[in-house]
Amino acid sequence: MTPRIRRIGLSLLAASALTLAAACGGGGGGDSAAEASADPGEKIKLTVDLFGDFGFKPLYEEYKRAHPDIEIVENVTQFNDHHNNLVKRLATNAGAGDVTAVEVGYISTFTAQPAKFTDLKQFGLDKRQADYLDWKWQQGLSKDGSQVLGLGTDVGGLAMCYRKDLFEKAGLPSDREEVAALWPTWDEYIATGKKFAAADVAGAKFVDSPGEIFRAMVNQAPVGLYDAQDQIIVDSNPDVKKAWDLSNQLTQEGLTAKLAAFSPPWNTGFAKGSFATIICPAWMTGFIQEQAKDASGKWDIATVPGGSGNSGGSHLMVPKQSKHPKEAAELIDFLTSKENQAKVFKEEGTFPSIPALYDDPEIQNFTKPFFGDAPIGKIYSDAAKALKPQHLGPKEADVRVAIGNGLGRVEQGKQTPDEAWAQVLEDVKKIK
Repeated sequence: MTPRIRRIGLSLLAASALTLAAACGGGGGGDSAAEASADPGEKIKLTVDLFGDFGFKPLYEEYKRAHPDIEIVENVTQFNDHHNNLVKRLATNAGAGDVTAVEVGYISTFTAQPAKFTDLKQFGLDKRQADYLDWKWQQGLSKDGSQVLGLGTDVGGLAMCYRKDLFEKAGLPSDREEVAALWPTWDEYIATGKKFAAADVAGAKFVDSPGEIFRAMVNQAPVGLYDAQDQIIVDSNPDVKKAWDLSNQLTQEGLTAKLAAFSPPWNTGFAKGSFATIICPAWMTGFIQEQAKDASGKWDIATVPGGSGNSGGSHLMVPKQSKHPKEAAELIDFLTSKENQAKVFKEEGTFPSIPALYDDPEIQNFTKPFFGDAPIGKIYSDAAKALKPQHLGPKEADVRVAIGNGLGRVEQGKQTPDEAWAQVLEDVKKIK
């Protein structure tokens, strides 16, 4: 089942095998972005390829009412399949949609191939630069900065979602301000986890798994998996090793539910109350609400250890093979507008990448009853304002998978942390 809210950057424990998909996209086949549009009177079909539900369906209907000559077909596939299929479709120049979403872990992979995408500047979308967070805009440019290849949808400013009822059963504070005070640092987050474990709450562990904790910690560092010269620095960046050690400590202390993100057991874990805390970028609030329908009022949101960070976020791009690049660019402009980013946030939880919205009372005052009327708008606005961009390398997602697989081997008892780290470093060396 495809979740109503889309999946973030590659689950660290997900498989990374490529699958060659049939060339079935709505835009495929054209060698030139300037190919002619449909005959007069014939509807132009635009295919939008996404990895999960971006909350665009109501926007499509609105757009079609104003553009009766446009038909929109949405194709949704799993996160891994979506990006791996896009790699194949670009290589064969066939099968890609007219509009395709690319998650932040992959954005550098595709912006490094500007010849495969339409420069949105030729359709005037460089006018949108002033709308965006500067670093979000820069992520959508070609490596030399001369071409606009994608417009941002959202950012994944971090918080920590937690189960108030499970905290109360463990004798811990449940008020969000008091909870945030428990863990200003990741070491104190683990210390809180030990207190939770000592209370032996039936059927519940402190956290779902170590993978997204690792990602959050690395994303908070000034430099992550790559340096500014696009060299992988996993073996030499002390912040990466510190995140590895602390993530594995969660496993060694018995604090994880051993539920890999986006697996069926993980989905079920929300409904069963199998874990008390989870890394919570804005989009995750919609996912929790969908998976834990009967837990309204039991979840709340607090500040993440370390105070801020980013996990996820996407761009919309037009593959060069699209037969209708002008119409595709116009649709992207509409879907990513200030007004529509605000609408999608309120309906689905994906947080805007347009900073002018962060102080808008409509966003600042937005709450969700499901999360105990937590001030979601303010929490994620503050997180987004505090974000410090980090350079992402061309194989960011592949490196994360290698590390995530290592964390999984430790969690499954197949390797010690030192053994898994040694294998991670060997696996990362093979990523070119």
